[in-house]
Amino acid sequence: MSEFLEILTHARRFKAAIKDLSVEELRDILNKLEKIVAEREEEAAEEAQAQKERLAKIEEIRQQMESVGLSVEDLGAVVAPKPTKKRAPRPPKYKIEVNGETITWTGQGRMPTVFKNAVENGSSMDDFLIE
Repeated sequence: MSEFLEILTHARRFKAAIKDLSVEELRDILNKLEKIVAEREEEAAEEAQAQKERLAKIEEIRQQMESVGLSVEDLGAVVAPKPTKKRAPRPPKYKIEVNGETITWTGQGRMPTVFKNAVENGSSMDDFLIE
């Protein structure tokens, strides 16, 4: 796309690129570009109007706050977000000892390989429950 923009923004390259087009095709391109420019101008005007309305609303609220005797700092104390609490990790539900090493599992998520192998060899998960 950058090559396309480079051609459009350099007069000689643009002229070379459109030399094989007829006048009718050039007028069609011109009409499409004019529509795009008009749409962009309309969007810019709408954004400017929205910004103007937003600033007017902010000024109105500021004046209301001033008349009541409030400041922006007063709002900061009210709006302060509550700290989120991290939940405690789940306690282990199952325990197995392999080669002197104790491996625990909460019962959530993927089953560890040692438990999977033990179950495939005929053990029950109830055998590994932590009491």
